[in-house]
Amino acid sequence: MNKIGIIGAMEMEVSSLQERLSGKRVLTRAGIDFHEGEIAGRQVVVARSGVGKVNAALCAQIMADLFQVEAIINTGAAGSLDASIDIGDIVLSTDAVQHDVDACLFGYEKGQVPQMPLTAFPCEASLRALAGEICRKVNPDIHVHEGRIASGDQFIADRERKEEIRRTFGARAAEMEGAAIAQASYVNGIPCLIIRAISDKADGSDMVDYPVFEEAAACHSARLVLSLVEAL
Repeated sequence: MNKIGIIGAMEMEVSSLQERLSGKRVLTRAGIDFHEGEIAGRQVVVARSGVGKVNAALCAQIMADLFQVEAIINTGAAGSLDASIDIGDIVLSTDAVQHDVDACLFGYEKGQVPQMPLTAFPCEASLRALAGEICRKVNPDIHVHEGRIASGDQFIADRERKEEIRRTFGARAAEMEGAAIAQASYVNGIPCLIIRAISDKADGSDMVDYPVFEEAAACHSARLVLSLVEAL
């Protein structure tokens, strides 16, 4: 992998990575600043996509077209859909599905984008295995999990909606960008990995402390991504 793309939705998810770039230049496309440089001798492009599936897909496609990245890592926070996954833990994607897509009336599965041949977009197993190994070393105080990521243009903070997504898709974490990046990566033939640090329980129970948890989650995720890039 000669060039790696890293996407985060929020500034706190990518700022520490952007600061580590050497020989940096910044190109702006579609309102997104793409920071291109090197980390540990590896060519890297880091961008803050903004929140939501459209922003994420735009960012991933520009990375594919303009920068010809050979892998995409999506970093950020998510809500836990699984009682065994605690706040602060990290989930590495096996695949990703868009939980807010519903074209069942036309014979598609729940979550399946019309005319797409599959419902859940696969993520790269070798990247996931390496990330898991590295995370246990650089974040020894938390647990690492693997599983499906569910994405939608909704912040999930309702117990009933949380249970519906978990039951329907077998997902372990919910957020707002990963599946769009996985779809863009899939159609471009680019391996991808979604790394999600858990910031909340996706049921509204811990929203008072959410900013604190979100910042801690971003730090865990960024530390893992940096070490992963250095190891590739």
